[in-house]
Parts: sequence; C-alpha cells; structure tokens
Amino acid sequence: MDRRVALRTVLLAVVFGFASVLVTHADDALPFGPEWPKLDSDAVGEWWREGTIEKGPRKGQPQAPRLMVDRSRVVAFALYTHDHGILKLTAQLYPLLPAEPREMTLEFLESTEWKTAAVQPIVYPGWTAHFRISNWDASRDVPYRVRLASQSHFDGVIRRDPWPRDEVRVAVLSCNSSRTPGSRETIIENLKRQDPDLLFFAGDQTYHHTQHTFGWLEWGMQFRDILRDRPVVTIPDDHDVGHPNLWGASGRKSTKLTGSDGGYYYPAEYVRMVERCQTWHLPDPVDPQLVEQGIGVYFTRLRVGGVDFAILEDRKFKTGPEGTIPALGPRPDHITDPAYDRAAIDLPGLQLLGERQLSFLRDWSEDWTGASMKCVLSQTAFCGAVHLHGSQDNRLLADLDCNGWPQSGRRAALVELRKARALHLCGDQHLAVVVRHGIDTFGDGPFAFTAPAVVNTIYGRWWHPEDEQAGPNAVPNSPLPWTGDYHDGLGNRITMLAYANPENTADERQRADGHGLVRFRRSTGTATLECWPRFSQVQDGDAAQFPGWPVTIRMDQNDGRIPVGWLPELQFQTADQAVVQVVSEADSQVLYTVRVTGTMFRPPVFAPGTYTIRVGRDRPDLCQWTQQSIATSGERLQVQLP
Repeated sequence: MDRRVALRTVLLAVVFGFASVLVTHADDALPFGPEWPKLDSDAVGEWWREGTIEKGPRKGQPQAPRLMVDRSRVVAFALYTHDHGILKLTAQLYPLLPAEPREMTLEFLESTEWKTAAVQPIVYPGWTAHFRISNWDASRDVPYRVRLASQSHFDGVIRRDPWPRDEVRVAVLSCNSSRTPGSRETIIENLKRQDPDLLFFAGDQTYHHTQHTFGWLEWGMQFRDILRDRPVVTIPDDHDVGHPNLWGASGRKSTKLTGSDGGYYYPAEYVRMVERCQTWHLPDPVDPQLVEQGIGVYFTRLRVGGVDFAILEDRKFKTGPEGTIPALGPRPDHITDPAYDRAAIDLPGLQLLGERQLSFLRDWSEDWTGASMKCVLSQTAFCGAVHLHGSQDNRLLADLDCNGWPQSGRRAALVELRKARALHLCGDQHLAVVVRHGIDTFGDGPFAFTAPAVVNTIYGRWWHPEDEQAGPNAVPNSPLPWTGDYHDGLGNRITMLAYANPENTADERQRADGHGLVRFRRSTGTATLECWPRFSQVQDGDAAQFPGWPVTIRMDQNDGRIPVGWLPELQFQTADQAVVQVVSEADSQVLYTVRVTGTMFRPPVFAPGTYTIRVGRDRPDLCQWTQQSIATSGERLQVQLP
C-alpha cells in the first residue's frame, strides 16, 4: 500500500470510527484478472478512492465512491431459506474498508438475550457471509440479526413454516429496471398487505451489467423491508451476469457479449460471485457437480407449507443458437421469416434444461416427502407468448431467448412437469401472461404464469396477434380480446388465458409494471394466480388487478390429457396419506405420480393397455399391482399401506 493510500485509509478510519489498529488491505485489487480492471470496480480493490466520471456531460469530473455509506449501515440485508431442518442464510454487506472487521456473527434472540449461533468470514469479492444451521425447528418464528462486530447489524425474523395453514402465498417478481432507481415503496406496501410466505425473484434483479455488487445492493436496499422476515428465492438471469441474453451452454466461455454462441462472456469468477450472492442461501444443489470453467450450479428443491418447489436453471445448460442452427433473421436469436421450417431449428443434440436437470425433475416428481402440491420456479417461459418486442412497431416471429426453443427440450421439460401436475412460475419476458401449454394437443400440458416486470422501462413487450382475432376455445366473457388457442412463432401450442399489455411505456402508471401473487389452497387443490399493477392498492380487491386476473386453476388440471379409461379404484385406510404412480407396461414410461386427496382414487389412463400401479406414503415404493385397462366401474383395490 503506498503512503497516500495508507494516509487516506487512516483518515477514513478516524472519520468513520474504526478500530485504531490499521491492518494491511489484503483484498485482491483485480479479482477477475488483469484483463478486467474495471469489472465490479465500484466494490473491489481500492473502491473507496475518488474516481472520475467516464460518460455523460460531466465526463472527467470527480466522482465519489458510489458504495460509500455511513459505516453504521454497512450490513445491508440478508436472505434465507429453510427446508427439512437446514437453515441457510446469506448476509450482504457494502464494501468494507481495510481496517474494518472481516467476520460476521449470526445471532438468535432467546427470551430477551441475543445468543451467538455462528461466526463466518466475509467472502470477497461480493462482500457476503454465509451461515448454515442444522436441526432447525421450523415450527416457530425466531428473531435473528447478523452483526459486524459492534459497528453495524441487520435484523429480521426466521419465519415459521406455514404448515398446516390451508393457504400458502407466493409472490413472483422479476426485471427490476435500473433506469428507475430509488425506492419501490408501493410494491413493498402491497407485498406487506399480501404477506407472502415465499418471495420468488425470477431474475434480472439488476441491470448494472459490469457492476453486480452495486446493482445487487441497490436491489437489496429497495426490497430489504420485505426480505427481512420471510424465505426468499433469488435466481440470477442474463442481465445479472452481464449479458443481454444468456445461453449458458454448460458453462463454456463465450466469445461475444451477446452470448449467442453459447456460454458466459465475463470471467468465471465474476459468474461465481453473482451466483454466490444470489443463490448460496438456497437449499443445497441436488447435483453439485460443477460445469465448465468451474462454475457451480444451484438447481434444487424447497418445500414451504406443503408446496414443493423445484428451482431450475433454465439457461445454464441451454445451447446457443449461433453456429448451431440456420440464420433466419437479422441476428442469430431472432426469426422473422414466417415461412421458415419449424423443424429446421429443432436439431438433435440441442439442449434446454440438460439431462442433469431432467433427471432431477424425474426424481422430484416421484418424491412427495413433505408435499401435497408441486410447483416449478425458473427464469423464463417455455413458450414465446409475445408478438411485439421493444416497441409496438417491432413484430418478431420468434425469439430464441425464450424456452420455447429448442422445441424438443421444451417438450421434455413439460412432460416432466405434467407428471407431477406442477404449475410453472417465471419472469423475464416483461409481459405478464397466463398460458396453458399444449404438448401433443392444445390444453394437454401444465399451466404457467409469467409475472410482469417490476419496473418495465428496459424492453416492453406485447401480446398482439397479427390478425387481431381470438383463438379457438377463447376464455368466456374475458375482458381481453385475444385469448384462446394459438401456435407461438416456434410452432408450440399454447392457450392464452390472460395477458397484461403496456398501454403507454412513456407513463410509468401505464407500462404494465407490477408483480404476481399465487395462492395455493390445499383444501380445494387449487392455485389462484393474481397479477397486480405496481401502483395498485391491494385492499381495493380484484378490480385493482390487471384485466383478466385472477385466474384460478385446479392443480390436477396441470395434466390436461383426456382419459380414455381408468384402472381399478383404490381405497385407502387414511385420507391424504398415499402417493400413487401409474407406469405403462408397453414402454415403461411413468404417466404420473400424484399425492391422493381423500381415501378414494381411480387412476386415469390415456390409451388402452396394461399398467402398473405403485403406491407408497411419500414415494410409490411400498406396493404395486399390474392391471389391464379399461377397468369396469365395479372393480376396487383395497390398499393397506404398511
């Protein structure tokens, strides 16, 4: 450390009241390598030094450190989840000065005293501390705080699991535009009134591409008052890791900022930092094997109140379009030719979720431990439910950034969701929609809810069929003109149930900003999908939602296949205790695995043949029968689970 920097550090230490003993600044000034000297520069190296403005009318003028805060406020916020006895918590700090402590303490309030639970080092770059507590009792609320010595702290409540309450509420948010900085006051107040049991941020928490720490802290300070006292799922999307779009290609190195050739453009250490900040607090990855460049994975499951959430990385393994499929538009990921052959871009070897995540979904669909309903959380939609992109005069036939491509990968993913009758929740598209997927026919797949952008200034989108006609099977009495059955630009079948187009992107109250809320109700086996404009008041009732919402579905409708027959009726000793799986003997394929409600269940089948019925308590592993369909109405099997 040169004398001027040392003197400046001593002065800062005196001004901000640090420990009197000055330690050498040990943080690597270039943690992402010498070829990336400005990457995350607001928070690495000698971040506290005054710089110069590089762009705009004040170019060349002095610029104060953007992340310098009063030193009593350096502990910014915390994120946590708990699942089956394991609590995981990440504390996020502002960048620290050299003399400040480099350990964090996690404490719980017992009676009237704070008791230390763990002490952990602060990880740089990223400025996080990570805590893992075993044998967690999820049946009670526990106040916590994370503390940096006596200098700064952040406090909240580890919320008890809502089981056995009948309703579980999940808020869905994404796309938090940095072009509208400042507070998110109205959304926070609405979320507090709705009191979700889980917050799901589906990605694009920040658009500060090369300054993740700055953008992440900006997001956290906007939402800290709702983050502090409930479980949170945050998953990074393309903008979080510095991309305009992302095709992760199993972690390979991309040569282009667009990422269209597949992989990550910025160095692996930057990607690891982003994922560490945003996902470490999630339950442990179910398959922790690293991908290329030593980048980690986070796909996993989280159970809240009897709802089992599969958390996917739907971009990490996805193939990039450039060089792998024919060019059919002005850029590798955009298709504008309406006459193109849909099959020409659905080629062997192209990946969407990848085999590792499909294997996870297959196992997850069969394991109902602690669950009565299933739901999948991911970054973006398994279809292209958008016509106009960026502006109302830019019609795009197909966008390969969505997960409607590759079509075979989309199909494989939806088949696994359907087996578990799982609802899909996501963000990314800047356009709120509810669709029902078609796999082989319209309406035979699961439902999906894409939440609106939190702040929709970056890239507006619209659902606007070119012929301005409703599709077959339109929603009766809908206030929206264009519902019903459609093919997206990739040839995928979707049934549009609701959409929330911007009315005027120049007016923040007409941009269709907002958030989603899903109410799972165990007693009725339903999920109610709500969509709230950013400046609405939730106490005003359903009229304050976007037109077309709320949408209520039965969870068993996430398998929309039409039965052609049934197997013998199963009669159980006790209600809500059994998991039933049906397997086709012809091809050994699992048709579905479901938690049975009540004491009677007659398994449907979708083609004549011979089937195996497997039954268990949490997995279908205790007893089985092989039966011929189609069963007559009088047949019944008495099931006594050991």
